Amino acid sequence: MTMGKSSLFMTQGSSMGQFFDQYLKPIKLNDAHIDWNSEDLSYLKEDKFLTKFGKDVASATPVHGSDALLKAHNLDVDVRIQYDNQGDFERIARQFGIFEEWKDGVPRAAYKGVVVFRYKGSRRRIYLVGPDSLRQLGV
Repeated sequence: MTMGKSSLFMTQGSSMGQFFDQYLKPIKLNDAHIDWNSEDLSYLKEDKFLTKFGKDVASATPVHGSDALLKAHNLDVDVRIQYDNQGDFERIARQFGIFEEWKDGVPRAAYKGVVVFRYKGSRRRIYLVGPDSLRQLGV
């Protein structure tokens, strides 16, 4: 079994456990066996992934305004919330209680400026979308 370095010693490392209790401790390590050698992972190749992810983000229902959390919580569909800059992203991230840190000019865990998460155990996805993200995704 292969594990990422953070799964073994989450309270140690370069951040000295700075975000462990808040963001990492609640994560449950998967205990289901998956035979990855028999799985078709071709959908993860960048061209296919970019197309599918772009369509998913573009088809999510746009939510605007300072009450985005309430609106997103009351909708039973995937939602897309646009952020304009780092300060705007951090404000929205705090509302949802997600990791708000940036590195090298982009939010951590972002792909093409998009951070995707599920809120409070919901099956719905929430996409936080940067000012240039849709163009980068080709939509």
